[in-house]
Amino acid sequence: MKFRVERDALAEAVSWVARALPTRPVVPVLSGLRLDAAADGALTLSCFDYEVSATAQIEADVAEPGTVIVPGRLLTEITRNLPALAVDVAAVADAVDLTCGSAEFTLYALAADEYPALPERPPLAGTIDGGVLGPAIGQVAPAASRDDTLPMLTGVCLDIDAGTLTLAATDRYRLAVREMPWAAARPGLRAAALVPARTLADAARAMTPGMPVSVAFDTGPEGAADGPGGRAAGGSAPRGGRGAAEPRPADGMISFGMGGRRLTARLIGGEFIRYRSRFPAEFGCRAEVPGAAFAEAVRRVSLVADRASPVELTFRPGSVVIEARTEGRARAVETVAAEFSGDEPGIAFNPHYLLDGLTAAASPAVSPAARDSAAGEPATPVQHGAPEEDGSAEGGKPPEPGLVRIEFTSPAKPALITRVTAAEGAAAAAGTAPVPEFRYLVVPLRAVARS
Repeated sequence: MKFRVERDALAEAVSWVARALPTRPVVPVLSGLRLDAAADGALTLSCFDYEVSATAQIEADVAEPGTVIVPGRLLTEITRNLPALAVDVAAVADAVDLTCGSAEFTLYALAADEYPALPERPPLAGTIDGGVLGPAIGQVAPAASRDDTLPMLTGVCLDIDAGTLTLAATDRYRLAVREMPWAAARPGLRAAALVPARTLADAARAMTPGMPVSVAFDTGPEGAADGPGGRAAGGSAPRGGRGAAEPRPADGMISFGMGGRRLTARLIGGEFIRYRSRFPAEFGCRAEVPGAAFAEAVRRVSLVADRASPVELTFRPGSVVIEARTEGRARAVETVAAEFSGDEPGIAFNPHYLLDGLTAAASPAVSPAARDSAAGEPATPVQHGAPEEDGSAEGGKPPEPGLVRIEFTSPAKPALITRVTAAEGAAAAAGTAPVPEFRYLVVPLRAVARS
């Protein structure tokens, strides 16, 4: 094998694929990164540990086609530190020589006959714009649990209902849900898959606006849209949840294709929670705050909070007081503008959980062009300098950019964090209940008792 490739392209591809390398491989060869140089000038880099597979394809000047497996993490460090020059790679017997300018490295190849065959791509489930799916993963994945003793909670549920793709994740203390349009592989498709949150986050790193992302997993035969999972508790789901039967999560592998890159992972077994029934139909208190300013204030105030200390919110006419303390050590207070209505002016949260929800809800919405592209519709031109969301809120006044809503009933019951959008005004005018694209339900903490 012999080829020449640009250093930046090689380093980027190696770095992305190496993220899927196992930390503690069960056999030494699984720590290797496979290089396949084809006669047509395609250089494919890949790895597989029977659970996760990553593949990246880049262009190269191939003089001699071939395949070799080299230590993955060592190759990552080498390519990251090479000078900005073309890289020459040549494999002879069990050695791989890498030359870049005056830098020369020799790596010893791993046994190729012991390396497992890469998994085949599962059947296509649908496609979506990377500029929609990538940010959506960033909103939902932080809510997944990191406790491996409950594997089901370490995943993100991909729930497909025809032209709508819903992501949901929970660690029992918060629940994040994001809905978005997409192009299903077949009409009326109803399916679900439970994907490891880390795998989904790694896939999102390769997603860019305008690039279609293919999602592939075994959704079952056509006509078997509704699995044996049963219906959501309580019948029709509140606040816009669909009452259709919940499909049983698929088994096997799932694959995300993004341009010349592909990430394949084994799905998590078991059924996800009936998340739609967890959202209360009504709340007694409502507050609207400027998302970015409020999140920054919470971040500053939480600097004095220890792991067991909450961030307390006290709503007053036209403002909210944010406070945190560590008894005997420090206290912080900050006030931010807010509009509030309700009978319970106080509530407290874990600062980390609160910040995750605020950051996700306050993040800019995708452009109308990206939404249309995701739904397979003609894109609507976006005017430079125009707001991301056209239309008017109730009363004809457009919502403040980045305005976040916090709804709750009491300091002991879960609160809902959403983004205020112009679509609410149109929905209210039509007499329908608007359903936010992103919803974040979080369990509050008990406020610190003051003497």
